[in-house]
Amino acid sequence: MHNHDHDCIRIIIADDHTIFRDGLKRLLETEPTFQVVGEAADGNQAVQLAIQLKPDVLLLDVAMPRVPGLETLRELNRNQVKIRTLLLTASIERSEILQALQLGAWGVVLKESPPELLLKSIKAIHAGEYWVGRDTLSTWARTTQRDYGLTPRELEIVAEIRSGKSNKDIAQHFSISEDTVKRHLSNVFDKLGVSSRLELAMFATTHNLG
Repeated sequence: MHNHDHDCIRIIIADDHTIFRDGLKRLLETEPTFQVVGEAADGNQAVQLAIQLKPDVLLLDVAMPRVPGLETLRELNRNQVKIRTLLLTASIERSEILQALQLGAWGVVLKESPPELLLKSIKAIHAGEYWVGRDTLSTWARTTQRDYGLTPRELEIVAEIRSGKSNKDIAQHFSISEDTVKRHLSNVFDKLGVSSRLELAMFATTHNLG
């Protein structure tokens, strides 16, 4: 039996609706490898339980009162809690997903998803895959953005950003001015719908750009 315990995925559910939590707990417990070890009605409770119980996965409602989901992610970071968080949300906004992933979430799933999809998403993030909506992040990325319209030079610059180069490094590497690099980057940001170098690096890594 010891082996079974080791394989168990320990889960905390954080949602302010008791009925939703109860339903979710019953659903999760139909899966023999899942164990619900704690329930939280708000973000503060979720953080305390995560520190105390050190579970594998936190199912976190984005729209909780007092401490919303994204703020809870910030708190988990501040407390250096190592946990894979799956956000439960009524609707998925691309900007919200990027923000959540930057804050350390491993996935986002719609509340009205079919039960088997939720179970699949928990297994995926536990295995180290990012999950968005209906599938792993790599699949989601491919289906949502096929043609980025980046020029060869823009792709080269993206590759440099991915490897952590500064604008100055990039300018020297391509023998162009820093202003030209900034102009290229501004175009890339617009085309990809990102607003920071970190987002760009994450986006590029996820989509194998550059």
